[in-house]
Formats: sequence, structure tokens, C-alpha cells
Amino acid sequence: MTGRNSTPTLPNLFPLRLSLALSLFLLLAGAGACDPHDEDLETPAATEVVERYDYHGSLDAEMSGNVAQVTVGVDPAEIERGGPLWAKALPYLFLFSEATWTLFQEYDGLAGVRVEARDPGGVLISGALLERNTLGSAEWPEVLEMSAEAMAEGTEHPARMQDLVNRGEDRTSFEYNPDYTSE
Repeated sequence: MTGRNSTPTLPNLFPLRLSLALSLFLLLAGAGACDPHDEDLETPAATEVVERYDYHGSLDAEMSGNVAQVTVGVDPAEIERGGPLWAKALPYLFLFSEATWTLFQEYDGLAGVRVEARDPGGVLISGALLERNTLGSAEWPEVLEMSAEAMAEGTEHPARMQDLVNRGEDRTSFEYNPDYTSE
């Protein structure tokens, strides 16, 4: 017998298997990216955010996507009396509050709250962003108490205000204007 091999050869199925595996992967990845439950996530209206915070001065809010942006107007005389430490603490007094905690509890689509303290000319004094899952359920009572103590005793015991600032700097993305916050 000359010339021909009598053993049949099977076609190479590797490219077909790879193509099927890749198609399945893309289908499953796409299904996860289009989660129909994402549409159910609620965020508060800006008016709801404003109503939650108890503040004697100017307070405004707007929603930027799924982040509540809260702007607090501050009298420069208050900053002058409180000094740089008070200027740094302002956003944390709002972020570590019952209002913020309740907003996170009631609106599962709220990804974060950003508080900016501004002078009457609109210049930023200090600001901080607290993301939704930064504080665990065990840490919220602690920061709520810390904030309440800083509000009540911060003038007589500046260490309470400093503790609040330290915690805020550890748990948020923050920004300070050195014109107000430098010693």
C-alpha cells in the first residue's frame, strides 16, 4: 500500500469550544451588568435632604447623581470665634449626624453625602464626602455620640472637636481651605 494513511482525522474543535466559552462568558457578564434591581434603588429629593438637617443658618442641597451635595452657609464671625479647628470640623458635624445616618438607612440608592461649608461669598471653608458603606453598623453609634459631644462641649473641650476631625479625616475624602483652617 502506498501513499494514503487509512486512519481518519477528526477536525480541530478547539476554536469552536473557545468561541462557545467566550460567548457564554460575555452573555453571563452582560446579564450581571444589566441587573433589573438597580432601577429600584431610590435616592432622596434635594428638598428631603434639606428637611433632615436641623441648622439655624443657610443650608441647601442638590442631588448629583446618587450623591447628596449639602452646602452650609457659615458666618465668618463663627469661624473667627471657633478658629481653624472649628472650620475643619464643620462638615463632620453634619456627616456624622442622625440626619445622614437616616438618609442612608431609608434610601438604598444614596451612594454618599458631601457637605461643604462656605462663607457668605461662596468660598469653600471645608468639605468632606462620606460614602455609603464607609461606616459599619457598629461604628455609627460611636460617631453619632462623638459628633454630639463635639457640638455640646467643643468650646470647653477642644479635644472633642479634634477627635471628630481625626475620625472625619480617617473616614472621608476631605478638603480644607488654608485661609480658614491653617493655624
